[in-house]
Amino acid sequence: MYYPRNRSEVESESSHVKRQFNNPILRLFACLLIVSGIVVLFSRWLHVNPTTVGFCFLLAVLLISTTWGLRYAIFTAFLASAVYNFFFLPPLFRFTITDPQNWIALVAFLVTAGVASQLSERARRGTEYADQRRREVERLYAFSQQLWLSENVFELLNVIPKHLVDSFDVSGAALFLEGKQETYFLDDRSRTLFPSDQLKSISDRGEPVLDRQQHVCYMPVRMGVRSVGALGLAGCDLSRESLEAIGSLVAIAIERANTVEKLTRSEAARESDRLRSVLLDSVTHEFRTPLTSIKASAETLLSDANLDPAQRTDLLQVINEESDRLNRLVGEAGEVAQLDAHQLHFQFEEHQMREAVDQAVKNSQPALRNHPVEITVAPDLPPVKMDLERITEVISQLLDNAGKYSPAQAPIRITIEVEGSEVVTNVADQGPGIDQMEQEMIFEKFYRGRDQRMLMPGTGMGLPIAKAIVELHGGKIGVISQLGRGSVFHFSLPAK
Repeated sequence: MYYPRNRSEVESESSHVKRQFNNPILRLFACLLIVSGIVVLFSRWLHVNPTTVGFCFLLAVLLISTTWGLRYAIFTAFLASAVYNFFFLPPLFRFTITDPQNWIALVAFLVTAGVASQLSERARRGTEYADQRRREVERLYAFSQQLWLSENVFELLNVIPKHLVDSFDVSGAALFLEGKQETYFLDDRSRTLFPSDQLKSISDRGEPVLDRQQHVCYMPVRMGVRSVGALGLAGCDLSRESLEAIGSLVAIAIERANTVEKLTRSEAARESDRLRSVLLDSVTHEFRTPLTSIKASAETLLSDANLDPAQRTDLLQVINEESDRLNRLVGEAGEVAQLDAHQLHFQFEEHQMREAVDQAVKNSQPALRNHPVEITVAPDLPPVKMDLERITEVISQLLDNAGKYSPAQAPIRITIEVEGSEVVTNVADQGPGIDQMEQEMIFEKFYRGRDQRMLMPGTGMGLPIAKAIVELHGGKIGVISQLGRGSVFHFSLPAK
């Protein structure tokens, strides 16, 4: 029964045959067979003049020189001269020549074969050298592309040895970095082959060490004239020019990653300062309104004004609601700080989304006081793995916004449904709507709509916090809105 072979098996067999035919003895034997074949062809079947036979021998010498090199061509030339004299120059079948013209032809054949072989060998070596350089340039390009993929210095330093092995077919690699005084190895074998002290000495001297017999290369990593480290490569047959290019590419990549990291930290520090300033301005402005209401209510209660029980209850209600508002503002500011520091923690458990919705409606009663709430839940909802308190906070934020921006008595609709493998929660209002250009911007920190920022109180922290919470649950949040028709905020979480 015939089983087709895969590509790797065919390539392995081909390379095995090629390695076998690289054997010098087999090549010399092949040269002998070629010369013998020409002799048999022209002595048995094709009877032509000696000049034609000489040209055929010369052609064979040129082909062998082009394919295998000069030494095989020289061997073929002397062998061909001998059999040419023996079989084709009179007297036949003797190693003697009676006609001086035949001596001239034989010497001309040898000289021509030798010169042509040398020229062919030179052309062959030039072609091989050009092909080798072309392959090295292609590998250098691929290596440079791999280096640009990483902008983190620590990650880059750890993957450089692997990139070297993958790109240049070396068997081991190590990188010593002068600034950190650390060495990064491909594996334990590379750790044995390239001691850190030896790499450091190469970096200090700034001169390469190429051991062609052991196929081990040491190359300093230089940025201009400044040495920043050293490379060690095992199983290396690369040219010195390519090794110097590798060292320069590694140095440039390290310097680039360092620069990008510094710029990123600097930009992050500036952004943090800006956000801190905006946060303080926003919170300070928002604190004034509830504090003013609390202060006025407290002063009225403490005065000697004659207040009936209903008036006293209203003032206490104001103090209570504004205190809750202050508490929420402080909580939002703290959450923003935790999000920036990546210190927000979750307790994931399986819950029905209806639990979060019911709790959020209860928490948002002050905002929903003048709005009927309609809840629609699809049957057979799967549970969701979530932090119930955090998801309740997300829904409460959407309900507070819906109650704040919708006209009095306008209903607010909540729907929970399944779409594919996700549970989707929608909160629909009948507010003024959100402009198309602002629908993505409202989820940015401290951003508030152009038409609403002066009419409604707020800090612009609620929706960014909601977005961060949903995304940390592996979900997505968004809005669909039309000016004058209201908005539908929706978020999806993966179903269990």
